[in-house]
Amino acid sequence: MEKLDTNISEEGRSCYLSEHYKQVYLSLTYSIIFVLGLPLNGAVLWLSWRQTKRWSCATIYLANLMVADLLYISTLPFLIVTYSLEDTWPFGELLCKLVRFLFYANLYSSVLLLTCISVHRFLGVCHPLRSLPYRTRRHALLGATATWALVVIQLLPTLIFSHTDDIDGQMICYDTTSADHFDKFFVYSMVLMLSSFVLPSLVILVCYSLMVRSLATPVETLTRVGGATRAKSIRIILLVCGLFALCFVPFHISRSLYFTLRFLSSGNCQLLTVVSLAYKVWRPLVSLSSCLNPVLYFLSGGNRVRLFQELGHNKVGEHPAGAKGQRLWAVSCPPRGGQVWVLPR
Repeated sequence: MEKLDTNISEEGRSCYLSEHYKQVYLSLTYSIIFVLGLPLNGAVLWLSWRQTKRWSCATIYLANLMVADLLYISTLPFLIVTYSLEDTWPFGELLCKLVRFLFYANLYSSVLLLTCISVHRFLGVCHPLRSLPYRTRRHALLGATATWALVVIQLLPTLIFSHTDDIDGQMICYDTTSADHFDKFFVYSMVLMLSSFVLPSLVILVCYSLMVRSLATPVETLTRVGGATRAKSIRIILLVCGLFALCFVPFHISRSLYFTLRFLSSGNCQLLTVVSLAYKVWRPLVSLSSCLNPVLYFLSGGNRVRLFQELGHNKVGEHPAGAKGQRLWAVSCPPRGGQVWVLPR
């Protein structure tokens, strides 16, 4: 985070940016995300833990997604207090590094896990038989493990760039890094964005484009995946695309423009002010994904039914609709040697 009313002439420019709005806006938005995200993600993990049957591929990916959300949500109280104190960081350098690391860990693990879910659903919808050997719990566990390993390795430099500093008697936890190291941070952030956002987004776009083309053929689709799965796939596509359009894409565009203007030492104060404002406004909104990710869980299978059963103290696994409530959806792991669809009884 940058100091309020920072004179950017210290970084080679002569602009003066006021950031008083952060005190109210960021404290309020982070508070809302914390209040909504904590119970939603907690409920998903609770339901997954209480689940009697073995976790499907979908549950494996989504449970990891909820863990990433909860790790980030646990850091929000520190940010709420900091912005309420007019950008003063009272928690020390170690927590400063941890909070910055967990923000990006949540952001890019979410993108990569959504990519795994999208590829898995694409294989189930477009290649249900040929992809059987690859849509297994083992591959889902490998995908989730590889995602965490890749994210941690790529984000290790953030532990070096982020730090605290005393500026005019006010302790600051840098959102990016100090002016002396910003050029290196700019190169690193652009490479990170390409590898952890742009490329995964292209994979998701290709998968969903092919899925839409397949789902647009009613006879072929109904024969392979069933009407219920077809409708569910469409809802998942719309939700993930909406999540990217609302949270991830605007944040990365505004962030890239803001970093580029700082890197080029732009003297256009009006443009720099507008881009800086857009970046600071969208930064907390990207965290809305922590509130929207649980919706993916409740769109899968009988999870909505299971939620009401648990809240009503019913036994786990008893579906009011009986076997009819146990529908197979394309992202689930098919049983070894089993079929891709289930006939109603």
